Amino acid sequence: MQSALNARCVLVIPARRASTRLADKMLLRDTGKTVLQHTWEVASRAQRPDAVLVATDDDEIAREARRFGADVIMTSHGCNSGTDRVAEAARELPQAEILVNLQGDEPDMDPRAIDRVIAKLERNPGCGMATAAAPLRTREQLDDPACVKVTFDHHGRALYFSRSAIPHAREWDDELLTADPPTYYLHLGIYAYRRLLLERITSLPMSHLESVEKLEQLRVLECGESILVAPVDHACRGIDTADDYADFVKRQRAA
Repeated sequence: MQSALNARCVLVIPARRASTRLADKMLLRDTGKTVLQHTWEVASRAQRPDAVLVATDDDEIAREARRFGADVIMTSHGCNSGTDRVAEAARELPQAEILVNLQGDEPDMDPRAIDRVIAKLERNPGCGMATAAAPLRTREQLDDPACVKVTFDHHGRALYFSRSAIPHAREWDDELLTADPPTYYLHLGIYAYRRLLLERITSLPMSHLESVEKLEQLRVLECGESILVAPVDHACRGIDTADDYADFVKRQRAA
């Protein structure tokens, strides 16, 4: 990969120390590698990013990232979201036209999903943002507010993101979970932005629906912009809780 300073498409992994549900999760290393390193390795296997780096406001996270070979941009402590941190890092990346945000707690992300999101954005020059979603097939995930759901139109543009089940089935049938095409989609923790849109949305105040659902992507929809959704075959779930991490460690040891 080329230097991030000269790269056109840069994948940024925003990583912070504070986590309300799982303390210091970026630095957990029960597999022999930290969560952050696993995520960086996944990102580095994607083909479309020209460069991959870590953006953080924490010295220990920065030391860990440099230890395993990642480039690091230090950001301020005032970033309220991963998107804010990516936007701040983008100021140090003057040649970047596309910025990709892969959360540091997504070590199960498929590199092909990263490439698909970037390709979706590149093929649609009139749109400023893209993300990914996978078929949701279990009632447990459908009812779990930690699993964000998304609906999108026939052109692949997001209609809404929610912690609730969308669409709501007025008359429930278990076949809704096995339907083809899928009825429900699980939103995955990756975004690709064109620079101008990233700058715009991070300059706006929190929107009403964003404040209700606690989903920052709703700010984009509320200000009238489109988000393209790239469907992928397999869901991956970020590490939010101790149980999530235990499951990840178990899968790594079985691999």
